[in-house]
Amino acid sequence: MDAVAGRIRESDIAEVRERNRIDEVIGEYVALRRAGGGSLKGLCPFHNEKTPSFNVRPSHGTFHCFGCGEGGDVIKFIQKIDLVSFVEAVERLADRAGLRLTYEGGGGGAAQRDRGTRARLIEAHRAASAFYIEQLATDEARTARDFLSERGFDAAAAKQFGCGYAPGGWDKLTKYLLNHGFEVKELLASGLSKEGQRGPMDRFHRRLVWPIRDVGNDVVGFGARRLFDDDRIEAKYLNTSETPIYKKSQVMFGLDQAKREIAKRHQVVVVEGYTDVMAMHASGVPTAVASSGTAFGEDHMKVLRRLMMDDDAFRGEVIFTFDGDAAGQKAALKAFEGDQTFAGQTYIAVAPDGMDPCELRIAKGDAAVKDLVARRTPLFEFAIKSMLKQFDLDSVDGQVAALQKTVPMVASIKDRASRDGYASKLAWWVGWQDVAQVVNRVRGSAGATAKRGGPPLRQAASRQAPEPEPKEQDLPRPAPGDPRFTGQREALKAALQQPAIAGPEYDSLPEEAFTHPVYVAIHLAVLKAGGAASGLTGPALLDAAAQHCPEGTVRRVLSELSVEPLRALGEVDSRYISGVLAGVQESLVGRQIGEIKSKLQRLSPVEAPDDYRALFGDLVALEQYRKALRQQAASGWD
Repeated sequence: MDAVAGRIRESDIAEVRERNRIDEVIGEYVALRRAGGGSLKGLCPFHNEKTPSFNVRPSHGTFHCFGCGEGGDVIKFIQKIDLVSFVEAVERLADRAGLRLTYEGGGGGAAQRDRGTRARLIEAHRAASAFYIEQLATDEARTARDFLSERGFDAAAAKQFGCGYAPGGWDKLTKYLLNHGFEVKELLASGLSKEGQRGPMDRFHRRLVWPIRDVGNDVVGFGARRLFDDDRIEAKYLNTSETPIYKKSQVMFGLDQAKREIAKRHQVVVVEGYTDVMAMHASGVPTAVASSGTAFGEDHMKVLRRLMMDDDAFRGEVIFTFDGDAAGQKAALKAFEGDQTFAGQTYIAVAPDGMDPCELRIAKGDAAVKDLVARRTPLFEFAIKSMLKQFDLDSVDGQVAALQKTVPMVASIKDRASRDGYASKLAWWVGWQDVAQVVNRVRGSAGATAKRGGPPLRQAASRQAPEPEPKEQDLPRPAPGDPRFTGQREALKAALQQPAIAGPEYDSLPEEAFTHPVYVAIHLAVLKAGGAASGLTGPALLDAAAQHCPEGTVRRVLSELSVEPLRALGEVDSRYISGVLAGVQESLVGRQIGEIKSKLQRLSPVEAPDDYRALFGDLVALEQYRKALRQQAASGWD
């Protein structure tokens, strides 16, 4: 412990650890699931992953991520997740447990709270929130109450979201907080006050305010809406400036209300304003949140991603709402520039007539808001169709121009299966009869480096353009110990080292059963070489598979897998290999179950009863199949 941390009595630190259950604390940030053996698992909050490698042991009071190596106790977790010092982490956890800390030395040994610490800033915001809520009931705040009432929000809705009012006058909140034991430096550090010509003054004046809470449910900032035409600050919205506790790239309004439903439904609806969040929740969409003072970004996504996981993978839906096609298209096009990791699970919802969710609720009621979410459009589809609106698709010239514009868009989709799927859809949307020609054009554009596009679209495609061979720089090297791919790696080793046992059972695994691109490439190479049941063994099978592998990473990993020992505790027999292959198949079925659940969420059993029943029947069958595979896999790994 450092010198600063030594000021807190050791017995107090021990009590902080004891009184804060690590699973409950981490559970406020990460959705945890039982993993057996008394442990819990979830998606690591400290690095990007789609398969959980983050483990919590409540009985030991520890956490550890097998993916990035982070680990420690509950204090270390708070230090890491909130980027605070040891002392600040202990103080925050003490506040959470209602403990009073004793500081040794530097002040006569009396119990003293460090001024300016996170705990003090949180206390100041808690007091400010109570002050603002109280002010909303005053005569001066009538305009603020009318603002809410005109938008369909009653007193209960205002209370639910902690709405308040920042009164006129320069320093009413500042004086209130000073009278309650806070110091000027704390108010300035918190962003609640700012320096004026005659001393500290309030940050917000004559505005409707909303508290912004962090994932731990603490108020860390405020958003304030302009109400009066004579307000000297013309900006419609003001937000707390960046402070030690308010990081606008990480906080979201409404997350405290929505996080449990987000984790339960594996869905989040991202809107643009505070009243939009309130309208969504009032209309029966309890998964709505909004960024505060900045555009929705990667850090926001990391927070949400940790809440949305099911069994062994991220399976959530992220739905963005926009108050117009132009805004939605601009946001959707950005998806083609990023890493597209979650693009396949991202949707766009645009209300008619350019209305935001709050306006839509006022005009057409709660059902219209729920329908807006239900009619969401996949991100890539929205972007492509938005682009096609610029062209006259009833003419050949318009179709050609549309394809010239959108083929590069589709070609930039990084997932091959999705790329081919959207290429086929593009031909249909444009009205181009030769679907294969459009697919080939997209493939050619995706594989081209120096040249753009393929042959003129007016010419019939004379031959199928082969999918370009994967290149080394496109395929990141998998870590041998990565828990996300343990089963896949083991299955490949079984095929290469024990093909006589793996045989047809291995060869029946589809390409989709492998999720790391290197392992996909090796699996396909083995199948192209004749498969595990081909009769080839040892160097002969290795050489045959290598001929179908690209140079570089894939061939090197292929060579590794041919000699790396299998992980069986005893003899490598048919029972073990069958269990390994069943585990890989079970993971694939789990992903398929997630897709069906997602489709069921989008289907109305009233409007499409036949489709709903059919999908539900598929779900039941897959669940039963998955259970059998899981039992088979467990018997093999025993």
